[in-house]
Amino acid sequence: MEQDIIIVGGGLNGPALALALAQGGMRVTVVDARPAVVRAEVGFDGRAYALAIASRRLLQVIGVWQRVGGLAQPIVKIVASDGHAGQGAAPWFLAFDSAEIEEGPMGFMLEDRHLFAGFQAAMAAAGITVLHGETVVSQGVGEVRLASGTVLRAALVVGCDGRGSGVAARAGIRRTGWGYGQTALVTAVSHARDHGGVAQQFFMPSGPLAVLPLPGGHMSSIVWSEGDAVAAAVQALPDAEYLEALRPRFGDFLGAIALAGERFCYPLSLSLAERFVGDRVALVGDAAHGVHPLAGQGLNLGLRDVGALAEVLILARRRGEDIGAADVLERYQAWRRFDVTALALGMDGVNRLFSNDNPLLRGIRDLGLGIVNAIPAARRGFMRQAAGLTGDVPRLLQGLAI
Repeated sequence: MEQDIIIVGGGLNGPALALALAQGGMRVTVVDARPAVVRAEVGFDGRAYALAIASRRLLQVIGVWQRVGGLAQPIVKIVASDGHAGQGAAPWFLAFDSAEIEEGPMGFMLEDRHLFAGFQAAMAAAGITVLHGETVVSQGVGEVRLASGTVLRAALVVGCDGRGSGVAARAGIRRTGWGYGQTALVTAVSHARDHGGVAQQFFMPSGPLAVLPLPGGHMSSIVWSEGDAVAAAVQALPDAEYLEALRPRFGDFLGAIALAGERFCYPLSLSLAERFVGDRVALVGDAAHGVHPLAGQGLNLGLRDVGALAEVLILARRRGEDIGAADVLERYQAWRRFDVTALALGMDGVNRLFSNDNPLLRGIRDLGLGIVNAIPAARRGFMRQAAGLTGDVPRLLQGLAI
């Protein structure tokens, strides 16, 4: 099969890139190792993503937001505070209110199952070829061989296949990084009081706890970071005891809580590919970079990759260039690598600053939160950066077609 682009990985970034490239007239095939509709048909399990304003704009342009926007929960305020489990938040905190920027809500919470289903429906409507249940067993320059024996050839192979990217490994692209000794416990809770669209980030010595609002007002997604040993012990507990461990960390600001979703756990690390491109190969999303989830930027970073790569390739094709040529791919790497590295190291620094109980550091960080909170211009700057509105923003993330 001859294509312009082969995308390996059918999660979220892969379909987003496929839709963007198809709009630019590219012939795209997506290779997805999972059977069709695995995630599209599941019930509520608590997994959700925080989508920045820029990410919502991209989804709108590629025809996905129209399918899922009504299922999203706007984030109207973000509150970040420091403290200890069972003692409540420190008096210093940082609050971001969407009323301070012109673009509306700072972001949106959307369940994984709805977003995945939206991508699948949009790809079907666009006529994009998706090979479900297929895996790549070997890879050459501009070519992949599938387990079924099918050989796909294209000008470019794009790895959207996660941190353990086979595309990257087969292209000889190594990764660098380190573990945090932390594990993220992910679930959902119901609560007595309405969350009001407010996202909470509570920094504790063992790691941050994010409480993220879901639709309906009385359900929130939880991303709870603990040291590896404690997290393993908590994950092994029955539901009732798991909830008892969560309660002192969660607090009572939303009233009585109960578990409402499945329980997941993920080891946390920083992981960066040494290169984002190779010989007729490009990496996108977690295949290129994995960051700490404390700011909810993982998927948003991936969608910025999608916007940048799609723009580079579509404009190159219009100029008559070879879209898999090294100089074309270097434009993508130059565009994204600094932004990704800076954000990854920034999140690493924040996690190290807050995930400890050093009295001196605690005093410095609490004072810093209070100072930023007291300066409107500083607050707006942080808000616009988190919303993906600063820097060299790809056209799709500005809400513009390429």
